[in-house]
Amino acid sequence: MSTAQIAIIGGSGLYDLQGLTNINEIDMQTPFGKPSDTIVTGELGGKKVAFLPRHGRGHRIPPTSLPVRANIYALKTLGVEKIISVSAVGSLREEFKPLDMVVPHQLIDRTYSRTQSFFENGPTVHISFSDPYCPSLSQLLFQTASSLHSKTHEGGTMVVMEGPAFSTKAESHMYRTWGGDIIGMTALPEAKLAREAEICYSTLACVTDYDCWRDSTEVVSVDMVVANLNKNVETAKRIVETIVAKIPMGRNCDCENALKDSILTARNSVDSKALEKLGLIISKYM
Repeated sequence: MSTAQIAIIGGSGLYDLQGLTNINEIDMQTPFGKPSDTIVTGELGGKKVAFLPRHGRGHRIPPTSLPVRANIYALKTLGVEKIISVSAVGSLREEFKPLDMVVPHQLIDRTYSRTQSFFENGPTVHISFSDPYCPSLSQLLFQTASSLHSKTHEGGTMVVMEGPAFSTKAESHMYRTWGGDIIGMTALPEAKLAREAEICYSTLACVTDYDCWRDSTEVVSVDMVVANLNKNVETAKRIVETIVAKIPMGRNCDCENALKDSILTARNSVDSKALEKLGLIISKYM
C-alpha cells in the first residue's frame, strides 16, 4: 500500500504544510542520495499526502545544488502519482504582477550545471516533453487557484535559469523576446525527472517581482523577494489545501505511461546494475 498518492514540493518560503493529520516524518536514502529534507507524510482533505521542502527547512540548498533526482525518486518510492510544485518566480510581462499566481504550460531550459535524467548512464531513454506539465492536473490547479485568488493566470512560459544570481537586464529583455512570461530557477530538471518517473506534475508559480527588464521598478533584491514571498505563501497554502481534496484518484492523462515507447535500449541489453538502480522506474517495461 502506498504511503502517499499526492506530493507537494514547497518552494522558497513554503517549508511546512498546515492541516496535515496523522503526521509521520520519513528520513529516506535513495540510489541518488538523500532528498532535500525529511519527507513529511500525513492526511489532508481525506487524501494521503507527502510534503517536501525543496530547499530544505531553513532554505539551506541553492538551486544548482538541489538533489532533484533523490527528491523525485523518494516520492516515487512512497507511491506518489501526482506532484504540485510551488515556486517563486519573477515576471517578464506587465500583466503578471507581483503577488499574482500563474499555472504555466511551457518551459524554456536555460540551466547548464544540472543532471537532467535518471538515465545518464543508460539505458537510452527519450521521453516526450513537448508538453512538460500534466494537462489534467494543471487545469484543476488553475480552476482551484482562480476560485481563491482573483489574480491567477492560466498558461504562460516559464524560463528556468541556472542562478543563483538574478538576470542581467540584457538577459531579461532577451527572455521576453523569446516569449517567456515568468522566470524561475527550480522547475528544471524537476519537471523532466517527474515525467521520467511517470508522475503527473504541475506548478503553482507565485510572482514576487518584475525581474529587471522593467525600468520603472526598483532593482530586484532579496528583501523585495522575501517580502512578497511571505504574502504569497499564505495564498499558496490555501490553494494547496483546497486542491488536495479535489484531486481524483486514478489518472486520465498520458503521464503514467511516459516511458512506454521511450526506451530505445534492447531489453536484454540493459545493464543489470542499471536495472537494479532504476527498477522502481522501469521494471514494468523490463
